[in-house]
Amino acid sequence: MSDAASARARIKAISAGMPKYVVIGVVTALVVLFGFLLLRTLSTEDVKITGLAQPVNTDAELGIQGVNSAKITVDGREVAARQVPGGLTLAPAGLPDGKHELVVEAPRSISWLGSDTTSHEFTVDTTPPDLQVDDSLRPDGPNRPVTVTGKAHGAERVEVAGKQVRTDPQGAFSVVVDKPDRDVKVVATDAAGNKAERTMTVHIKHPGMRAVHVTGMAWTSDSLREPILDLARQGKIDTVELDLKDESGEVVYDSQVPMAQQIGAVKGYYNARQTLDQLHGMGVRVVGRLVAFKDPVLGAASWNSGHPERVVQTAGGSPWSSGYGQYAFTNFADPVVRQYNVDIAAEAAQLGFDDVLYDYVRRPDGHINEMRIPNLVGTPEAAIADFLRQTQTEVRSRGALLGASVFGIAVDRPTEIAQDIRQMSQYVDYIAPMVYPSHWAAGEFGVGNPNSQPYDIVARSLGAFAKAVEGTDVQIIPWLQDFSLGVSYGPGEVAAQIDAARSNGMNSFLLWAPNCRYHDAALAPRG
Repeated sequence: MSDAASARARIKAISAGMPKYVVIGVVTALVVLFGFLLLRTLSTEDVKITGLAQPVNTDAELGIQGVNSAKITVDGREVAARQVPGGLTLAPAGLPDGKHELVVEAPRSISWLGSDTTSHEFTVDTTPPDLQVDDSLRPDGPNRPVTVTGKAHGAERVEVAGKQVRTDPQGAFSVVVDKPDRDVKVVATDAAGNKAERTMTVHIKHPGMRAVHVTGMAWTSDSLREPILDLARQGKIDTVELDLKDESGEVVYDSQVPMAQQIGAVKGYYNARQTLDQLHGMGVRVVGRLVAFKDPVLGAASWNSGHPERVVQTAGGSPWSSGYGQYAFTNFADPVVRQYNVDIAAEAAQLGFDDVLYDYVRRPDGHINEMRIPNLVGTPEAAIADFLRQTQTEVRSRGALLGASVFGIAVDRPTEIAQDIRQMSQYVDYIAPMVYPSHWAAGEFGVGNPNSQPYDIVARSLGAFAKAVEGTDVQIIPWLQDFSLGVSYGPGEVAAQIDAARSNGMNSFLLWAPNCRYHDAALAPRG
């Protein structure tokens, strides 16, 4: 007899010996158990809906796992779902804030068994936390710590400058940022993922200056350097403005910037570290003047090495001279040209220069429609302002401030040479307008003969600059004339300009003399 036949015989023998009602009970129990297991297998109790544990915003996605197809309704209205590995997903886009009902009707594997339905309640929350912070921060100086305080009602997480901070039960927070960038971002996030963001601008008040300009070559001359040091010893000046890169394109200190070395721009007339140590030891601030885009050294090197895009061109594709010489103006919109200047500025700040002051931070004068400016996107004015933004981040992080020298006419003619004072003031710590009386045309600001009326033209033009930056933290520190051009200038004319600046509440100034010899009688010791 086979094993199967033997087993059937044994079961028959056992059942024959059992009462009939017991047999019926066992069979019934087996049928019920089988039916339960079948329904359990085909029911939607294994359908898992994810993303409902807390309030959701309309950018969230709800996951429906365990089914490949289903009829899905939200608040009684059928919605479409997207198939993904392991199930379905849908976004609650367009739903108002508040409670909603999600119903999933999933068919069983055997169609004649119909379908099962499961429902869940969820809450939509699209309201971001109420984040309150100051609009600006004012540390004691560049690279100095600043305290950020505020409140974030309804936030689950708050980040300041990319780092999570603790909040009290009312959402208040206070944190010290050791070395803030130009902008400090605060982000508050609630349980639903809604974010509130605020950007706080770091404003640094310039300490002011009474400065004179010195070229790199002049600093190497005892006969020129010593009188300037005497002015500092007497308290008549508190700042020396010293060239970094001048109008000829020469880098006049011992720079290690690779491109400056490669194109032969570095002349190294003075040792920056030794000079800074000497002047700082006397309590004198040092401003590095950096001529940005008038750079015939970089221009010629770029043009001759097959990079004409780094030079401002005529409409016909030749280098634009504008009376300054061939290859004179490099392209302020070119990323390589911009980075070259930023690298010099950053190196100067790292060495210890207190400020970097750009000059020739503009387009060349002339009709813009006759120029070809490769890579320019937007307006020249916006490109110049963005270059200042790029630089300020670098010099601020190294402990220095940034200034920009501008033409006097820029105050009311921003497109003349692409110097929009309002735009530029967003990204510098001070504007240095060149309001030299000899450079104004007759009748400007109602002054008949500006060169012979130094007080009048300086007072009125600086008044216009003060109005141009009204409502900002940017200071106006003017360039004043200590040279003769058409009219002989002596201590009286220089002092008149200083008085005119003071009449506008401007106690700072920079004196310019091409020969680096200054009228000390025009300068009084600081009181």
